[in-house]
Amino acid sequence: MNLSERLKKISDRFEIINQQLSDPSFMNDRDMIVKLSKERSELVEIVKAYEDYTKVLNDIKGNKEIINSSSDQELTSLAEAELEELEERKEKLEEEIKVLLLPKDPNDNKDIIMEIRAGTGGEEAALFASDLFRMYSRYAEVKGWKLELMDISDSGLGGIKEVVFSISGNNIFGNLKFESGVHRVQRVPETEASGRVHTSAASVAVLPEAEDVQIDINPNDLRIDIFRSGGAGGQNVNKVETAVRIIHNPTGIVVQCQDERSQLKNRQKAMKVLRARLYDLKLKEHNAELSAQRKSMVGSGDRSDKIRTYNFPQNRVTDHRIGLTLYNLSGIIEGDLDELIEQLKLADRTEKLQENGQT
Repeated sequence: MNLSERLKKISDRFEIINQQLSDPSFMNDRDMIVKLSKERSELVEIVKAYEDYTKVLNDIKGNKEIINSSSDQELTSLAEAELEELEERKEKLEEEIKVLLLPKDPNDNKDIIMEIRAGTGGEEAALFASDLFRMYSRYAEVKGWKLELMDISDSGLGGIKEVVFSISGNNIFGNLKFESGVHRVQRVPETEASGRVHTSAASVAVLPEAEDVQIDINPNDLRIDIFRSGGAGGQNVNKVETAVRIIHNPTGIVVQCQDERSQLKNRQKAMKVLRARLYDLKLKEHNAELSAQRKSMVGSGDRSDKIRTYNFPQNRVTDHRIGLTLYNLSGIIEGDLDELIEQLKLADRTEKLQENGQT
């Protein structure tokens, strides 16, 4: 099936959906309306591109007819000049359509659970983990996304040993999924008297939030501990046991939440994190089966992958997966991630096009 035939088939399906959505017999079937509306929204951009593409093809055909049949030299010259522009427009639209036709990651529209953990480097690694948390927090703020803290363990000196939080909004996983991996920092710690550059690291995990129906958790597989939340003292110390730790015995996964004052809310949040981690484990097992067929240009997302280096003395950020270097570390660490993320998306799309023989 060539490109035009594929587009025609999608356009026909789009028209059928429109007819069904306007059919009074569907009005009381809410589930069907939601399903059709979702499918329609996924096809809108492709159908619009197909309409533009069809118009360009018709214009090309018309100009060629003028060139081949007209005796008016001036009209022929105009048609030839316009034909060149139309051919360029046709090639550009074909590239755009090929990208639109790539299989969508079903998780792209999901909200996420993000985890940041200090790695090698002691207190400097904890400070870097804190910097990363602030970076993603500010990026989420700029995007108008909602960030909710779930659990945090500080180092006592301004750093973070571990932080778990959720981000909800539009296309969250699609934007942040390439952030999973080991982030490395090179800079002079404030405590370094000799001015020597140190290298430290922190790991980032981006987990698509799992829906209840996707992960079936047997309550008998869980061990749930209740304990008193930690704190710096004073009036904010929790006098009762509201913190929750959940251990999933089959996998050994341990999650805890103590950010809320209510035991129930902490338990709900902890289950949310557990569900996301189990879903992530399920995805990794599935991806492992496919790894022989496809090794992603932007990395597997495994935490052992060193994906990026932040070099403070040179104001440089390097993403090792795609060989991208940007001299805007000061902006990036403050949440200006758009260019970096778009380049990662572009690299991913390019490889998928190559795999599909479309480049």
